Amino acid sequence: MKKISYILMAFALLVLTSCSEFLDRSSLTTLDDQTYWSSEGNVRLFVLGAYGSYFTGYSDNWGQVYAPGVYSSGEFSDERTSSGTQSNILIAVPSDNWYKQELTYRGYWLARRGSGPWNFAYIRKWNLLLDRLNTMKENGKIADEAYNHWTGVTRFLRGWEYSRFVQSFGDVPYYDHQVATDDMDDMYKNRDPRTLVMDAVREDFDFAMANVRADDGQNNINKYVVGVIASRCMLFEGTWYIYHKNDEAMKTCSDIDTYAKKFLESARNYSQVVIDSGKYAFDTDFRTLFGSLWETPSSKEIILYREYNKSVYNSSQHCIASYSNMAEGQSTSGNLSTLKAWICQDGKPYANTTVEGADSWRLQDMVKTRDPRFEATFWDEPTSSQTGLYTVKFIDREGPTYAYNGKTRPTWYGSCTNENGFPCVRYAEAVLNWIEAKAELADKFGGAAVTQADLDKSINAIRERPLDAEAIAKGVKKTAHLMLNNLPNDPERTSSVEAATHAGIVNSPLIWEIRRERRMEFFNEQYRVLDIRRWGKLELMQGSINPDILVGGWVELDKSKNLTKKTYNLLTVANFNKVSVKQITGRKADGTLILGDRLFFNGTKDDKGNIVTSNADQMQGFLVPVNIQDREVINTHVRNYLEPICTDVITQYTEKGYTITQNPGWE
Repeated sequence: MKKISYILMAFALLVLTSCSEFLDRSSLTTLDDQTYWSSEGNVRLFVLGAYGSYFTGYSDNWGQVYAPGVYSSGEFSDERTSSGTQSNILIAVPSDNWYKQELTYRGYWLARRGSGPWNFAYIRKWNLLLDRLNTMKENGKIADEAYNHWTGVTRFLRGWEYSRFVQSFGDVPYYDHQVATDDMDDMYKNRDPRTLVMDAVREDFDFAMANVRADDGQNNINKYVVGVIASRCMLFEGTWYIYHKNDEAMKTCSDIDTYAKKFLESARNYSQVVIDSGKYAFDTDFRTLFGSLWETPSSKEIILYREYNKSVYNSSQHCIASYSNMAEGQSTSGNLSTLKAWICQDGKPYANTTVEGADSWRLQDMVKTRDPRFEATFWDEPTSSQTGLYTVKFIDREGPTYAYNGKTRPTWYGSCTNENGFPCVRYAEAVLNWIEAKAELADKFGGAAVTQADLDKSINAIRERPLDAEAIAKGVKKTAHLMLNNLPNDPERTSSVEAATHAGIVNSPLIWEIRRERRMEFFNEQYRVLDIRRWGKLELMQGSINPDILVGGWVELDKSKNLTKKTYNLLTVANFNKVSVKQITGRKADGTLILGDRLFFNGTKDDKGNIVTSNADQMQGFLVPVNIQDREVINTHVRNYLEPICTDVITQYTEKGYTITQNPGWE
């Protein structure tokens, strides 16, 4: 198929229904499990019905399932800040882990954890399909090559689903077969160790890599889609074992180091297949990847793309671009922690760069001195978000101009009628998964050292991505290559903030720079919450540990009238003693910033409410979101690296005479 249509069919999650016992012949209008499995086309249709749950893209209409975090709460991570009290992850055991209403709440769950809910519907779906494929083969309904391909696709999706399951809960019950409804011992089995589950997942991925077609048509699952996603899952698991090996929850597992090495080797090998194929390259500017209307860009970087075109798919549209067009405010956006992470054009961090003008934190200057992805990600002037930083990564160049050009905004940029597409699987993830796995294997397990050639085909290849005309006109330049013999020495790596995290300081400057590259590449794409969890860095979400997350971007509120594109006036009577900034008061010996206390906008007004005097001329600094309050400390307690088993599930087990163990700290 040329395009993904994400057909949502009633039978997509559960067993296909058979005819009523009162009928003598098969229904001509309903799906029949006895007759449906007659062709490869029907298998394809069955699988396509689930694409929307795995390759979510921008989600649908007002949805936010796994969608970029510019609408509503977005993902929970250290990269995003809102006004008021920062949102909690989870502070009490819930009654329901969204398993009852998964399709309704899956979006919130995935945003909170970046992984999956306690729901076996998709596990059952893929085990059912494996059974039906075997029957089709026995009955001569499918050729061997097609059987192997679709078995590989099914095992890939089952493995991916179990991987997301494990990412949330750790140990989970594992089923490689359909569970009989009268087999209580099987249905209410206790949780299996995550090592057992993920070993089975790795076997599924190995089979898929060996059997899924290299080409099954545009925007369909192929060997290289499998390679990228499988490397993602294995990288998560391998690094989890490194940075959580002493956690209480890991005591159910044995040979943790052996498994960590094995999973990292799989992550490296899966992504190596994608790299060695020679099919993919960085030939497209960053903004085009996320903001193309209607059709898949002719880019060698995109491996699988979700298209939105209402004229073709009727309801295929979303709302993410409308929250990137500057007409809609962003309730959460980037913060000072985000800004500090962006590398400068000479390949050095802000604290020790030599790029002229890099000491200015004005957005207009930062786009000229930072990695090009900064300019492609953020609007180049403060505008309507709680932090002054406005994400425009997920819309094309034209969309935001309607906020100030006086023209009528086309429907595809407004409300929930957006039609720009999303690269669900792209080559950048393949090379970044690969280089991280190689670096961890070398650093922790004596694997082959990362070479300059490895960096050149991964991080440095990304940095050679072409620039578009608008970026060039602003003075944007490509970032210098990362060189093994001259790795940046970022003082943030050994800061007290990093030392206070669960995993502590990152000793390897190379691994630190690989992580930075992921941060720039995947900002707001729902990767960060997974990354900080697997790296043992959840504490970065706590303002008492990481105060930079409670501070926004640089603003010059007294000069906002001089903005060239859209006004941004916060200096009103209504904002007396509400709006505040933090000014730079100096630098430490290592080059990192020192900020002063909050400076609030204040003054006097006359009896008509007009400002008479104020400190407007001092309101230059990093904007502090209004009424900012840190999240509760319990959010980043070690127990929160995993989700608890909800009370409803525990009760169900108890009522049937069985027991399921709870995750440590949630008892």
